[in-house]
Amino acid sequence: MKRFRKIYVEVTNICNKNCSFCHGTRREKHHMSKEEFERVLNEVKPFSDYLYFHVMGEPLCHPHLTSFIEKGASEGFHVTVTTNGSLLHEKGESLINSPLYKVQISLHSFEEKEKVEELEKYLDNVISFTKKASQKGILITLRLWNKSQDNSLFISKLEKEFSTPWKRGRGDNFTLDKNVFLDFADSFVWPDRNMPDVNETLFCMGLRDQIAILSDGTVVPCCLDCEGDIPLGNVYKENLSDIISSKRAKKIYQGFSQRKPIEKLCKKCSYAKRFD
Repeated sequence: MKRFRKIYVEVTNICNKNCSFCHGTRREKHHMSKEEFERVLNEVKPFSDYLYFHVMGEPLCHPHLTSFIEKGASEGFHVTVTTNGSLLHEKGESLINSPLYKVQISLHSFEEKEKVEELEKYLDNVISFTKKASQKGILITLRLWNKSQDNSLFISKLEKEFSTPWKRGRGDNFTLDKNVFLDFADSFVWPDRNMPDVNETLFCMGLRDQIAILSDGTVVPCCLDCEGDIPLGNVYKENLSDIISSKRAKKIYQGFSQRKPIEKLCKKCSYAKRFD
């Protein structure tokens, strides 16, 4: 097995929405270029077979997204795209015709539930895409990561479109149809250096089953470092093997082995409590 179960690649940090649950980023806006992306592929190839186009930003905003998917697949990667779903009516067909492995659609990104007509249109586009893509063998995960909120409008629509009862999987995951899944989770707070410490003892999967590469090439331990507060190196300038074997990376890994967060940002991360 390769070292990481998945590697997050932020192909862009530009987004077409401004969701309340999202930390956002103060970093300079940047689309990863074709040359930069090819550099990333060459560097990550020995370390994982699964690429997730996700950290900050909306991947469907990237003008070369389809060619990135094709290039990744041609190099043997399973490529997953995480999207808010708002651009599927424009870009969905190109995704369906690409060699995608999986699409994760964050339904909780639609926050104006009082606008019922707009919600219906949004869900119609999502469901239409979901059915077409799943029939082509693309895995679809519909995410409602706001479990404590009222999701009745979403659920009633999905019940009409996908016959019930749904098969329950692990936790609050359900199979709606072949290749179609619904994932419930609690909302979480993005870690920020200005927040109070969460706990003295924490464990994290960063640098164990994942790393993230930001659009400017910065390598960080996990996908929640949205500002690049823990830069381990830059994959555009250095070899990834050297970056993840650096003293700083090893110190982070060894610290979590003892349930001791080393970095300031890690001490603020409530999401890490889920790994306990």
